[in-house]
Amino acid sequence: MDLFEKLYDEEEKSKVRFVGFTTESTRYDFGIVYTSLFFGKPLVICMQTGRSTLLDPKDLEDIEYIQSAFRIQDEQQAIDLIEFFKTALPILPFEPQYE
Repeated sequence: MDLFEKLYDEEEKSKVRFVGFTTESTRYDFGIVYTSLFFGKPLVICMQTGRSTLLDPKDLEDIEYIQSAFRIQDEQQAIDLIEFFKTALPILPFEPQYE
């Protein structure tokens, strides 16, 4: 195992939320992993496409980032997701992960 330099190897009990919902035009199924790693940003996984990203409330201010992360062409669909994530993501103060 000398080929790899281990950067981290952490275990924790995480809260995971699975949520499915529809808008006027689209169905969504997400898994949200709430973790203390990654600066407290939850890992958001689209269960339909397998695309995932780390999100926090500040990321929701950038519609282009949401469109890019989940490869959404339609701006209204991205706006709908942002509205959902505003209620689903915790507001956490920034805490340094690496010291």
